[in-house]
Amino acid sequence: MIVSPSLSRRLASEAVGSALLLATVIGSGIMAESLAGGNVALALLGNTIATGAILIVLVLGLGSISGAHFNPAVSLVFALRRELTLGVCILYAAAQTAGAVVGVLLAHGMFSEPLFQLATTTRAGPGQWLAELVATFGLLGAILCVSRSRPASVPYAVGLYISAAYWFTSSTSFANPAATAARALSDTFAGIDAANAPAFVVSQLAGALLAFWFFGWLLDSSTDMRPGF
Repeated sequence: MIVSPSLSRRLASEAVGSALLLATVIGSGIMAESLAGGNVALALLGNTIATGAILIVLVLGLGSISGAHFNPAVSLVFALRRELTLGVCILYAAAQTAGAVVGVLLAHGMFSEPLFQLATTTRAGPGQWLAELVATFGLLGAILCVSRSRPASVPYAVGLYISAAYWFTSSTSFANPAATAARALSDTFAGIDAANAPAFVVSQLAGALLAFWFFGWLLDSSTDMRPGF
């Protein structure tokens, strides 16, 4: 008999996973920038590899406990699909955001940075907003499509998609409202000016809703046509 993890364990999983994810995003950004000698492309590559790798590990390790969302946009789509209640979705988002903030503080502490900061990196404009919509839409598409065709491969799909999206989107693919809020608290390589964060979050949620609609239609077997039509 399989017993589902308690809600407290699921929330702890989401919080710890989000903390480790953001510690990796911020920490690897600090490390990469310090070692790249001013080469921004090399710094971004280091940041990308670390982020993609930790996502695979976290989803593999914590997926069976909470689903390993680590992202309010993901939780929102699962709530809309009625695979998560609205109340649990809200609790997930709170745990994810709190965990993400803790992860930023941990990264600052590990690199002897001031713990409490406000980011000053400007990330704004229609191109970046569109990039966040596309990044989030694609992330949800990867999760929904691969979970249907090859469920065991979802961790790799998530890590690889985000690694690719770091480079094909002008925003470097935040694709996560909790991560966006937390990164506004880090004036480092991976930070975002707090004034720019709300537009990113709106774009991410729009991308998630678009993904819910489109991939819900695309994967709806009840609308499949018979062979030959």
